[in-house]
Amino acid sequence: MIPVVEICSRLVAIDTSNYGRAGGKGERAAAAYVAGLLREVAYDPVVLESAPGRANVVVRVPGTDPDLPGLLVHGHLDVVPADAADWTVPPFEGRVSDGYVWGRGASDMKDMVAMMVATLLGWAASGTRPRRDIVFAFVADEEEDGQYGAEWLVAEHPSLFAGVEAAIGEAGGVPTTARRADGSDVRVYPVAVAERGTLHLSVTVRGTAGHGSRPNDDNPVIHLIRGLDRLTRYRWPVEPTPVVQAFISRTATALGISGTGMEEVLDRLGPLRIFADRTLRCSATPTVLDAGYKYNVVPSTARAEIDVRSLPGTEDRMLKVIDELLGDRAERTFLSNNPAIAAPLDSPWYEAIRRSIERSDPDAVVVPYCMSGATDAKPFARLGIAGYGFAPLGHDPDGRFPAGMHGVDERVPVAALETGLRILRDFLTTV
Repeated sequence: MIPVVEICSRLVAIDTSNYGRAGGKGERAAAAYVAGLLREVAYDPVVLESAPGRANVVVRVPGTDPDLPGLLVHGHLDVVPADAADWTVPPFEGRVSDGYVWGRGASDMKDMVAMMVATLLGWAASGTRPRRDIVFAFVADEEEDGQYGAEWLVAEHPSLFAGVEAAIGEAGGVPTTARRADGSDVRVYPVAVAERGTLHLSVTVRGTAGHGSRPNDDNPVIHLIRGLDRLTRYRWPVEPTPVVQAFISRTATALGISGTGMEEVLDRLGPLRIFADRTLRCSATPTVLDAGYKYNVVPSTARAEIDVRSLPGTEDRMLKVIDELLGDRAERTFLSNNPAIAAPLDSPWYEAIRRSIERSDPDAVVVPYCMSGATDAKPFARLGIAGYGFAPLGHDPDGRFPAGMHGVDERVPVAALETGLRILRDFLTTV
C-alpha cells in the first residue's frame, strides 16, 4: 500500500494552480492520479469534468448499515499559485526532507486529500467497510469560487450526495499548543462548526465624464473613494455568536483562566485568540479598484469590489449599512452570495470527531469554532448537509508545525500527516 506521505508528495508535484479569472490547470491530472489509485483496488470512482481540465472525482463507499445517514468527506485538488523565485524549495517538486512534505498545497489541502486516498486504499487492503455510506469528493476550484467544483457538483449532480446528512472538510482538527494558567502546556484542537458568510460585491458609481484639467463635482472616482473611505472607517459591532461564545468559554475552561469580561478573557487565550478575533464581528474589505483609461480624462464610471464577511443572521442588516456608507450613487451587485452557515454544535457528528481525536491524543482538548473564511461546506450546505471543518493532523513530537499556507515554503510535518491519517481513519470507520 502506498504510504500517505508518498501520495501527498506526488499530489504536490502535480501543479494544480488556480489563477482565478485567468483560469486553472492541472486538476484533471490530479483527478486522474486519484481515480487511478482507486480503480487499482477495485473502487469505481466517477470522474466529472466541469470544463476542459477542471475535473472532480466522486466515489461512494457503501456502509454496513444502509439505514444510517450518509457522510461526505471532501477535499479540493486545486492550490493557489506560487512564485518559485520566493521559495527555498521548488513549490511543485513534492520534496520530503527535514521531517516535512514541502510544496504548494502540502497543508492546503493535499495533505487531507492524501489521507482520504490512503484511507480508501487501506480499507481495500483490509476489507474494511464503514458503518454508513461515505461519499468521498475530490473537487476542483475551491480556491476561487467553486463554480467548476463543489458549486457545479451541487447544481448538476446532487444525486451523488443522496442520503448524506453531514460532511467533513478543511479547517479543523489541527493542534495548537497553548499555556494553561498554571504554566503547563495543553494541545487544543479547534474544529469548525460554522463559517462567516461570503458576500463578494461589485460596486459601480456613475458620474460625468470630462477633461482632467477642469474641476468636476460629479467625478465618479471621487464619489467612490469617499464611499469606500466611510466603509473602511466604520467599526462593525461585536456580535459574539453561540459558536464563538462556546469557543471562548470552553477554551478558557481548558486553560483554567477567567476574567471580568470577554476582552480580558480573550487577552489571556494566547495563540488561540486568533480563532475568535476574526469572527466577533462582520467585515467589509475593498479589494479591487477600477476606473479610467487615460490620465487626463475623468471617466464616467468607477468600480470597486468588496470582500464582505457576515455573521450568521446579519446579512440583511449588514448590506443596509454598506449601502448607507457607500452612498446613494453606488450601484451594488453580487459577485457571489453565500450566507453564513452553522452546523449543530452538540451533535453525534461533533462528538464522534472529539472522541477520535482524544483516542489518538488522550490529553487533547477539542473545542468548536467559527471560521473567518469559507470552504466548500457552503455549497454542500444547500443540500441540507451540515459541514464540520475536520482535516486532522497530529502532534509532531519534535515541535514541527504546518506552515506557509498561501505563502512561501508551504509544508506539513510527516509525523503530523501520519498521525492525522490514523485519526481520520478511526473517525470514518467508527462514526
